[in-house]
Amino acid sequence: MDTLDGKLFTPQDVAALREIILHRRDVRGGRFIDKPVGQQEIDQLLMAALHAPSVGFSQPWDFVLIRDKTIRQQVRDSFNAVNAGAQADFGKRRDQYASLKLEGILEAALNMAVFYKPSSGPVLGQTAMPETGLYSVVCAIQNMWLMARALNIGLGWVSILDPEKVCRIVNAPPGHQLVAYLCIGYTDGFYARPELEILEWEKRRELESVVQYDRYP
Repeated sequence: MDTLDGKLFTPQDVAALREIILHRRDVRGGRFIDKPVGQQEIDQLLMAALHAPSVGFSQPWDFVLIRDKTIRQQVRDSFNAVNAGAQADFGKRRDQYASLKLEGILEAALNMAVFYKPSSGPVLGQTAMPETGLYSVVCAIQNMWLMARALNIGLGWVSILDPEKVCRIVNAPPGHQLVAYLCIGYTDGFYARPELEILEWEKRRELESVVQYDRYP
């Protein structure tokens, strides 16, 4: 049996992790540079994903690495169609929305489609809350995002897509659910603050506005 001798971390480790978390950014189009991401770096991203927590240790994720320009153009076409339809949802902010560069599908060195792969049987901890399988995949994505930032590699999550169309484009098996479409690559730099915060699209919520004790009032 394993003993309780797992690694303990130093205050310096904590400080480094805090900096990575605070400086994680969603990198969009116009920011990626023409520099390939090496296999060693890709392996580090995937290693981070594989060590994410998952309900019942189910590890319900699949990753499709996409370099093919034809496939990426088909995904970009889906983005364009969905994005055009979404503009009307933002009313007075429609022009500002239209000015945002919300993807880097063709510019990034690598695209990655991340899928939830449902289990064929019951999963410990998932029977009452089936959505925890999806949450597990999101944890894997967050791990990759933090590792990418630690490697000074940009990562952007494109959610303005038709997920069923993307499934067909990459020939996903029946039952697989697209959770994220990621653009990954080196960038010309990282903003000190999130871009949408800089553009005043939204304001960061303060700690006291999101924390309750014991129950809601």
